[in-house]
Amino acid sequence: MKQRLSKIIFTLILIISLQSYGQDNIDGTKSNIQTYTPSKLLDQGQWDVKFFNNLYTETKGRYNGVKSDKARETYFTSSLDIFTGISDNNRINIGLLLEYRSNSIDGKSATSVIEFPNNVSSRNGLTSFAPAIKWQPIKSVGNFSIQSAFHIPIISDETDINGVYLDQTAFTFQNRFFYDYTFPSGDWQLFTELNTEYNFGEETSFANKTFLLAPGIFMSYFPTDKSTVLAFAQHAQRLGDFTQDYTALGFGGKYQLNNTLNIEVLYSKFVRGNDTGLGQSFNIGLRALF
Repeated sequence: MKQRLSKIIFTLILIISLQSYGQDNIDGTKSNIQTYTPSKLLDQGQWDVKFFNNLYTETKGRYNGVKSDKARETYFTSSLDIFTGISDNNRINIGLLLEYRSNSIDGKSATSVIEFPNNVSSRNGLTSFAPAIKWQPIKSVGNFSIQSAFHIPIISDETDINGVYLDQTAFTFQNRFFYDYTFPSGDWQLFTELNTEYNFGEETSFANKTFLLAPGIFMSYFPTDKSTVLAFAQHAQRLGDFTQDYTALGFGGKYQLNNTLNIEVLYSKFVRGNDTGLGQSFNIGLRALF
């Protein structure tokens, strides 16, 4: 069931991409990876489908001020974000966010999670969905936007009797603030994000009554109009009944396969933190714009 769902999602995106396979931007306009940053809203009737996969694995952690080794834990998140433009003035998009997770503990290999096992040291399942709206608050500033989403958990237990954590059971009200700036040369682009989350509702959830503040900064260079390399820094600070913080540094790239589909690959390393694991993440995403 789980493998079939992943295959269906991947196949749908590939079918969409085949509609324009082999076509180039012969009109000289900017490519999608240059134009459609997260700050940019869609035109009315336009669709944006992103299938993103994050594999985070850790063998170290820092808890109660002490850094130590630990048995490997791996957390795989596969997300599907779907947005479409609905307004005549191109300032409002609506969407749906879905998350599927596969996690393992007790020293299992990092790649074991992509087999989607369910046993004493592994769990997987569709964990949450979120209706979302993305909007441009200032008409004259098209490169600044806000994405608001309400994440609804669809699992009953964060951690099972074997100690395997899957996902939080608290509700999340999330607001993400996006801004980008392209330098006059057109070869460099600065993108910034501020993610805020308020978690509430489930008393047994570790995240209940907590507030997350997570800024990030990304610098991209475009060696060609269809490719980019980038470096980034991200920080997360959780406040409330449970406190936690970490900082990650990373790099990656994007490539536009055709007029519809682009691919993204990222790597990040958690360089510091408190009451958190200190691991690394490997990410790959496909995005279709049509």
